[in-house]
Amino acid sequence: MVDQIQPNMTITESARQYLQELLAKQNEPGMGVRIFVEHPGTPRAECCMAYCAAGEQQAEDVRVEYPEFVAFVDGRSVPYLEDAVVDYNKDRMGGQLTFRAPRSKVPNLSESASIEERINHVLYAEINPGLAAHGGNVSLVEVFEDDQHGLTALLRFGGGCQGCSAVDMTLRDGVQTTLCERIPELKRVTDTTDHSVRDQAYYK
Repeated sequence: MVDQIQPNMTITESARQYLQELLAKQNEPGMGVRIFVEHPGTPRAECCMAYCAAGEQQAEDVRVEYPEFVAFVDGRSVPYLEDAVVDYNKDRMGGQLTFRAPRSKVPNLSESASIEERINHVLYAEINPGLAAHGGNVSLVEVFEDDQHGLTALLRFGGGCQGCSAVDMTLRDGVQTTLCERIPELKRVTDTTDHSVRDQAYYK
């Protein structure tokens, strides 16, 4: 368990009381919450909070003790939760929990940045602006070690790139070339898109 670096985020008193009530309803001793950011450092970034039963926390999680409960913050998400605020506001419908994290979409390209973060930065800063001219986009699905080809990035195309007859050339000559130049340890880029769906394709 990583507990040296505490995330600089705020859970307001009203939010803590609301979460305490939710956790009490689970009637499970040791139940806390886990906080993480999906697709951090990209325009698709989404801040998430989920129940975390005792023992379900991850090895890299940061444990944060609040008077009302324990939160486990995904270690890789910590930089993206800088200045984040979780709040709860009551209204006529009962109330709403809000999660504002101004840095969640900002790339964190420090020396310790993961290869996923570096790939996402290249995709969103260099590649997607060009694809946008054709109404298309590409996103990272996962990175894995292929026994035959080495480190491989699996991508998914969307918008005008899905079903486009030129997507193979775009992948090979554009996306793969750019990614492998920027990230030398990356050896191959492949595509998981269902290109049989051609409704929005730029070239049919």
